[in-house]
Amino acid sequence: MPITKPYQDIPGTTIFDADQARKGYWLNQFCMSLMKAENRERFKADERAYLDEWAMTAAQKEAVLARDLNQCIRLGGNIYFLAKIGATDGRSYQQMAAGMTGMSETDYRDMMLAGGRRPDGTPRHAAVAPEVAADASAATRGDTRQDTRQDTRQESRQESRQESPQDTKGTPR
Repeated sequence: MPITKPYQDIPGTTIFDADQARKGYWLNQFCMSLMKAENRERFKADERAYLDEWAMTAAQKEAVLARDLNQCIRLGGNIYFLAKIGATDGRSYQQMAAGMTGMSETDYRDMMLAGGRRPDGTPRHAAVAPEVAADASAATRGDTRQDTRQDTRQESRQESRQESPQDTKGTPR
């Protein structure tokens, strides 16, 4: 009797379940091997030869060589393991995720700071995007000036906390 997986119909999403874990076992083990400097050096020296040491499918090896992380996920890769490939290449998680969405890193960052997007691709919180994006851009540039909007939001949150009576355990009375 097949197991029902109601989560399989989430658009654009691959859930890392037991079947995916089995399918991607050797791909994920390869990724974990990149935690050792000597393995990263061997991989970068001859990627194909290093991959051929692993019991991965041909499709998994090709996806790694192409740095097609979306395909790696479809083939059983877990994003947290796949991040080791990005780190080996000197890429941040944000850069990897931007590449997976087909967006520039800046556009991806701004989209995520604005609340991400729905499965249909529309923004979640477009109304707050400019303010959040401005704060993020300043932080990314290393702007050390105090943002008055940030201060105002923090003060507002503190005031609302003070207005909420709570007992000593942090639960409302």
